[in-house]
Amino acid sequence: MSKSIRIGIIGTGGIAGQHLRSYRMIEDVEVVAVADIVPGKAENFVRRWEIPHVTAFEDYRKMLELDLDGVSVCTPNAAHFHPTVDALRAGKHVMLEKPMSVTLEESIEMVGTAKETGLLLNVGFQPRYDPNMKTIHDFIQSGQLGKVYYVETGGGRRRGMPGGTFIRKELAGAGAMADIGCYSLDLALHALGYPKPLTVSASTTNHFGTNAIYHPEAASFDVEDFGTALIRLEGDLVLNFKISWAMHMDTLGGTMFLGTDAGLKVTPSGKGPWSGVFDGGVGSMTLYHDVRGHHVESSIPIIEHKLDLFVEKVRDFVRAIRDNAPAPISGEQILRNQAIIDGFLRSSQLKREVEVHIPNI
Repeated sequence: MSKSIRIGIIGTGGIAGQHLRSYRMIEDVEVVAVADIVPGKAENFVRRWEIPHVTAFEDYRKMLELDLDGVSVCTPNAAHFHPTVDALRAGKHVMLEKPMSVTLEESIEMVGTAKETGLLLNVGFQPRYDPNMKTIHDFIQSGQLGKVYYVETGGGRRRGMPGGTFIRKELAGAGAMADIGCYSLDLALHALGYPKPLTVSASTTNHFGTNAIYHPEAASFDVEDFGTALIRLEGDLVLNFKISWAMHMDTLGGTMFLGTDAGLKVTPSGKGPWSGVFDGGVGSMTLYHDVRGHHVESSIPIIEHKLDLFVEKVRDFVRAIRDNAPAPISGEQILRNQAIIDGFLRSSQLKREVEVHIPNI
């Protein structure tokens, strides 16, 4: 019988419940502690989810003194940094909710700490576990498109604006870009092999979030609800990115990979005010190519699945702990995603193109 994996959860907001639910579905895993800085919140979480034999803490650092194999960091974005670094230094593997952090500097230190300690820093991009995402990645990496020179990605919700900690810059760091934009970036960058970003030229607005007609917390809304950017990547690659929480439009289009030999178009699945981004699944994949001088469009079959992607990402984290394997979605890789978000925010504030510098860690 394998050793039971002991897990702690830091932060007991809505996403923490998804982590707990996922851990409960994995054999020989037990959540033994939860922590939340808000007085009484951790205890309420334990009662609400009816978790037996669990200790609740207000100070997560006290929780880290326990014998734990790993922790899930489920705090607001601005509070990702300290729990992650402290957990790694306390000898715990970390399952970190996306986005990695608020600033690039924080992400750099987080990755550096993981390297120093030799522990897992895994970032929660559950769309990776959609088997269609693997098809996209493998297709791009196969070279069937020739040299890929242009990529367009991103998505938009008709009316998909969250509230609370997501709309306050001091807690979230960014709005739609960090919340759902990181997923679309990961789709494109992972398929391309995560090339290094070089420059970003971005623009953002928040016309809808700051308007009481469209958002009940308009007075507190100080992040972007729309953004677009042109990102230069190594290898003479250009990425055209766009994202929106709200807009007078049904879609901002799918993801396109243009290559010298063929092109690939990927559309998202789902309809309605909250759909239209790649946290909602793949709707279709189409290959545009030439056969004997004729333009041809070929549909790539969609893989129907019943996987719970959130459970799969947590299961993979647990597997990596058990097998002493590398992080499935490593902080070192996602650092490039975070560097683009950082450049996106700097460029939109300065209203000009900015360079992206990622040090060797």
